[in-house]
Amino acid sequence: MMVVGLLAMSLVACAGRPTGVLQPVAASPTASQVEMLVTTTRSQAAKPGEMFSGERALEPNFAEITVSIPPANVRKVGEVAWPRKLPPNPAKDFAAVKAEEVDRPTAESWLSASVRKSPDRSVLVFIHGFNNEFEDAVFRFAQIVHDSGAHSAPVLATWPSRGSLLAYGYDRESTNYTRNEVERLFQYLARDAEVKEVSILAHSMGNWLALESLRQMAIRNGGLPVKFKNVMLAAPDVDVDVFRSQIIDMGAVRPRFTLFVSRDDRALAVSRRVWGNVARLGAIDPEQSPYKEELAANDIAVIDLTKVKAGDKLHHSKFAESPEIVRLIGTRLSSGQTLTDSKLGLGDHIVAAATGAASTVGTTAGLIVSAPVAIVDQNTRQNYARHIEAVVGPSGGVSPGAATTDCTNRGQSRTGSCSR
Repeated sequence: MMVVGLLAMSLVACAGRPTGVLQPVAASPTASQVEMLVTTTRSQAAKPGEMFSGERALEPNFAEITVSIPPANVRKVGEVAWPRKLPPNPAKDFAAVKAEEVDRPTAESWLSASVRKSPDRSVLVFIHGFNNEFEDAVFRFAQIVHDSGAHSAPVLATWPSRGSLLAYGYDRESTNYTRNEVERLFQYLARDAEVKEVSILAHSMGNWLALESLRQMAIRNGGLPVKFKNVMLAAPDVDVDVFRSQIIDMGAVRPRFTLFVSRDDRALAVSRRVWGNVARLGAIDPEQSPYKEELAANDIAVIDLTKVKAGDKLHHSKFAESPEIVRLIGTRLSSGQTLTDSKLGLGDHIVAAATGAASTVGTTAGLIVSAPVAIVDQNTRQNYARHIEAVVGPSGGVSPGAATTDCTNRGQSRTGSCSR
């Protein structure tokens, strides 16, 4: 029954959104702009407005993209204003005013210039999750950077996702396919003397890619560089036992890890069934043993947003869609402060701001906002009937042994689709 419910929710308002929205348009004087560097293992798309597809490239590709964001009087904080028709209207919609593929030397030059403009010479790397088309990741990251007020140089590391609920296995293997290139990015940032601080923000399945790349880098280098300050894990779809071993492999000197969990995350509940009923990291109860003791021992901060009332019906996208939380943490990041429950009262602030509750475990916390969200494509919708028959038994439960590629990672995007 849970699978059926998740699939039904994903159909809400999925129709009517155009694709190929990254064809550049003229800028609007009333709109803000977010510039970002893109590094990707996606192949080039045939349609110019799509730029990159969900297929795997033999070599990494790079792009410089500038996203126009409409003014506050037409958009709520935490919302991506997707265009209803093409071309987008920058006065009302998210739109690309620049979208150019570049070579590696040009990408490195862009990064150097952007880092020099950052007050603290910092970089923010964002890694999206399952079921994200390229444009989904671009627009959501732009929203995060804009609404949080982050002043770091923004780098989107995007991997080949087919943007379909039925491609869970393909997407999962694509994260493994991309590990070497993400590690290569991390190694470059570690060597670049101009970069003084690196933060990493990952969402759901993207957490697997982030953690594995860091683990691989630590093993290769004998540890992680001290300039890697914060690793922020948003609703991670990661096996808790695997996470424990990844942390150990990274060594004693690690970045500050901040884990955002929500015990009512219905997407991760289904993912838990798919992965043999082993708890998913993003849905643990941080006050229960053995998690409480292990998190404290590894100096990992946890903010529990179970009672925060924001985000999609799957409770999987509270981070980006809660204006108060985005503003709160963005303000602290911009002021150069490290969030700690003891000094800043983060839990109390979130309770007051979001009319929810937050508890913290550990001693440190960093920037955490949410992750990209996406839509269900038409081909996926056409296959729902067969998909439901494959995964749902006569009583509405998940059929034993079913190959479930469910709607486990979709949060409300435009008006109610679901994403990871």
